[in-house]
Amino acid sequence: METKNIILELRTQRGMSQDELAEKVMVTRQAVSRWENGETLPNTETLKLLSKEFDVSINTLLGEPRKLICQCCGMPINDTILGRDKDGALNEDYCKWCYADGTYTYSNMDELIDVCAKNMVSDNFTEEQARSYMKELLPTLDYWKRYEELSDNGQFEAFKQTLIKEINDLHIDGLPMVERLNALVGKYVNLEYTLPNGDKAKFLDDEKSYLGNQLESEFGGERCFGVLAGMDFILVSTYEKNGENPELLLYKKR
Repeated sequence: METKNIILELRTQRGMSQDELAEKVMVTRQAVSRWENGETLPNTETLKLLSKEFDVSINTLLGEPRKLICQCCGMPINDTILGRDKDGALNEDYCKWCYADGTYTYSNMDELIDVCAKNMVSDNFTEEQARSYMKELLPTLDYWKRYEELSDNGQFEAFKQTLIKEINDLHIDGLPMVERLNALVGKYVNLEYTLPNGDKAKFLDDEKSYLGNQLESEFGGERCFGVLAGMDFILVSTYEKNGENPELLLYKKR
């Protein structure tokens, strides 16, 4: 689809007039009309404003001329799984799991390989093959080539270790020692819990990323522990396969 049709479709989907869109991105109505007629294209700064207004990538606005790949893990990415900068703008270089709210979530290549390789296994692709593939791929990606420049000198890793210690210090019966926290997107782990008064509640934001892990209970059985944390909270729950029948064990403000 061409840019003119994309802008027209996004604008009409949101019930906006050309005047309303023009005001939001600080151009004239005539400029919007020329975009939608295919006479001109928005300049770079205006594309950034349109991207933020419509919550789509610039690549999408331009008709997807590039195939986006996460420059940390190598996964093909699209608008639904793009990472976000601190101001909420989409970042076309990274997925949500590797870059969340302006923070790079991986500082160790081996740790990333451990997480990715298990999810890449198929009938025709063993975990050993996945690990070999990742070891060759990651050093070619921009994040790892520019790691010294882009990294935060271990600050985020130190934050993760602080969270791990706080979680383990809770000494929850049946919960194994937490050794690792991975980046998790809210909508995939935002379970609905039944409160003591019978009300149901969710505690996470679907669009935000958190740190967490799933662990098997030391007591055995079908229920797993789910551990989630952010800058200001720790959440521990148990649930059955696919997050069914969740039970909130602890929600603690930090």
